[in-house]
Amino acid sequence: MDIISVAIVEDNHDIRQAMELLINGSEGYACIGAFNNAENALEKIPQLLPNVVLMDFNLPGMNGIECITRLKAEFPDMQFMMLTVYEDDDKIFMALEAGASGYILKKTSPGELLDAIRDLHDGGSPMSSQIARRVVAYFQKQAKPNPALEALTSREKEILDQLSKGFLYKEIAGNLFISIETVRRHVHNIYEKLHVRSRTDAVNKYFNR
Repeated sequence: MDIISVAIVEDNHDIRQAMELLINGSEGYACIGAFNNAENALEKIPQLLPNVVLMDFNLPGMNGIECITRLKAEFPDMQFMMLTVYEDDDKIFMALEAGASGYILKKTSPGELLDAIRDLHDGGSPMSSQIARRVVAYFQKQAKPNPALEALTSREKEILDQLSKGFLYKEIAGNLFISIETVRRHVHNIYEKLHVRSRTDAVNKYFNR
């Protein structure tokens, strides 16, 4: 199993320490940096080059959105996941537009957080179910038939529907009684057919945005 290197940007000492202990105590994960503000993160993360960065929204000084925007511009392959208490639409879409590929609430269980980190690293876009519902509701208000979806097989449409609801690859595999590798293959085909590179872009196409 590949070791996933993780950096944490969180100003609450207890939460930051708990996440650091969880990640370092779990097989297949390593926390290589933990920062209490965006300024320190911007200085150190380019040297550490973690696979995944967990980012809080509200930080002293520069906020997490601005931090992601700056790092993503310099390191487009670096994966960012918001880990926050905020569930409002404005903050969700600000984070996704800035370059976050995942959005998880702090009340998420430790096991689900680890699954989300691995899913993000494997090319997914994990979201807490409450967040996924908000994203889906937003797009459904503006949903129109999209002819691009006609290129997808019925199974690929099922997979895309599951992606739009925020399910992790492992959960999709269980829901559809297929292997995770099969899910990954279908997702790859979906991205190819829709000419997209992320779950967010695929969901946009799904809801014809």
